[in-house]
Amino acid sequence: MSQSKEILFAQTLEKVRALAKEQGNCISEEQVREAFTEQKLNESQLQMVFDYLVKHKVGIGQPVDLDEYLTDEERNYLQDYLDELSGLPEFTAGEIDALTISAMAGEPDAQQKLIQNYLKDVVDIAKLYTGQGVFLEDLIGEGNVALATGVSMLGSLETPSEAQGMLAKMMMDAMEEYIQENASNEKIDQKVADKVNLVADKARELAEELHRKVTPEELAQESGLSLKTIRDAWRMSGYKIEDIDGTQEK
Repeated sequence: MSQSKEILFAQTLEKVRALAKEQGNCISEEQVREAFTEQKLNESQLQMVFDYLVKHKVGIGQPVDLDEYLTDEERNYLQDYLDELSGLPEFTAGEIDALTISAMAGEPDAQQKLIQNYLKDVVDIAKLYTGQGVFLEDLIGEGNVALATGVSMLGSLETPSEAQGMLAKMMMDAMEEYIQENASNEKIDQKVADKVNLVADKARELAEELHRKVTPEELAQESGLSLKTIRDAWRMSGYKIEDIDGTQEK
């Protein structure tokens, strides 16, 4: 597959996932096949697409049971959280419309009740994003903040019917952003760990040759690493690279 075809494939796959989200995280087999028509995928390749979608909690033909993707710890947390929410008032469709109109007008009481109404929606959306290196509790927290923020911004809408879609998008965006930030932090942490491990390995090798701890200057001279790289790694380790002798460097 050429690079241009790979890019087109990735873009199509993202469009399919976006369409599935709009449809309750569900998409038909026909829609998937139609989306990839131009790329002329064979049945084996299409099956790989279907497998990928299912793995990412997209139902083919019918919604998936998102609870199946939760860990025991997440299920326990979720049960306790939902028990807390069970005491909140429930509203009819007509009452929700009325609350939305009042919230759009800036009435605090209506806004608060609308937040209560959509708290369970935050939970449902959060389930879509589990298994991506973040805690379900944190996803729900991010969604709740987005919900509260969104309710205060409903005045910008033209009709009450737009509210639910706007709030759901804000919750999703907040959770996706949180996941991306967490992934970036993990990459940074991994880079730091890699640098510290590299310097530690080089220091150990030289220390074994010299039968003593080595100074950063000696390590730079013998390893080919810059003195700055060594000092940075040593500092990031909390000065705990045991084969480096550099008390004066701290």
